[in-house]
Amino acid sequence: MTTVGELGETALIERIVERVRRASPLQTMGGRVITAIGDDAAAWRVAGVQAATTDTMVEGVHFRTSTASWADVGWKVWVSNVSDIAAMGGSPFAGLVTLGLPADLDVSDVDALYDGMLEACAVYGTELMGGDIVGSPVPFVTIAMTGVCSATPLSRSAARPGDALAVTGPLGGSRGGLLLLESGAELDTPARQALALAHRRPAARTDAGVVLRRVGVRCAMDLSDGLAADLPKLTKASGVAARVEIEHVPVADALRSEFRPDALRMALGGGEDYELLFTGPSDLVRAAVSEVPGSAVIGEITDGPVGRISFVAGRGEPVSIEVEGWEHLR
Repeated sequence: MTTVGELGETALIERIVERVRRASPLQTMGGRVITAIGDDAAAWRVAGVQAATTDTMVEGVHFRTSTASWADVGWKVWVSNVSDIAAMGGSPFAGLVTLGLPADLDVSDVDALYDGMLEACAVYGTELMGGDIVGSPVPFVTIAMTGVCSATPLSRSAARPGDALAVTGPLGGSRGGLLLLESGAELDTPARQALALAHRRPAARTDAGVVLRRVGVRCAMDLSDGLAADLPKLTKASGVAARVEIEHVPVADALRSEFRPDALRMALGGGEDYELLFTGPSDLVRAAVSEVPGSAVIGEITDGPVGRISFVAGRGEPVSIEVEGWEHLR
């Protein structure tokens, strides 16, 4: 076993560059790359509207190596950025990686982290173009990603009263997986395995984002912190309120199987599902739902106090549900 401190920064960077070049021969960029990993900066030709995002994962805050492998961490941090571009209706294409590493971290863990990111690159047609390494008392990884959008990207500030409210797929799977993994439960059933996979290897809905843009939807965001936490962000950005019909919220089948009494609450409050939340005129939303398997209309955008979210049951009666999504600095 060799630690990053024993290997040193220069040798570690050379190791990473070789690994990335071997795994990703810049075949997805359509000839746009001018310089890539290993130079002072990456450079590529651009066209159209550019979108940019960044996300960070810190050990002990966003992940624990007791419940996720380093390859899983690499996959998830890359996908979380891909998801942000997908929420704009865009096509992600390049990312830069900043690593904070303690000197006693094993080099094989860094290898696995990059393997996970490169797996995600292959799935989503993106390129890892470079980055930076710094010493840190705890491991962290930050991705800065760019992509291309249409002239009118999807936005969380475009909801209007009367819009239908929908999600692109079942919710709560990642939360269920996290609880199973933290409890040390045996992953001895298909449902438990599905939940663990949903937490460790979530999928970004780039396919759904393309559909939303094509049918004319203008308002969307990704569900990284959970419906209960993210919907208020959308309504506040748009200056509206919302009503959620709880019986129409799609709950992951495996979550219902393993956590039936709490499945709905977990679906509303669980984060890291990376489904897209979107709104629009009813005909456009239903057109999108018809093309995105697993998606569902879950409510409506309303007038009212800005940011207010009302949960209602089947006959429209108000219900009180104690849910809380993820929020930093609390």
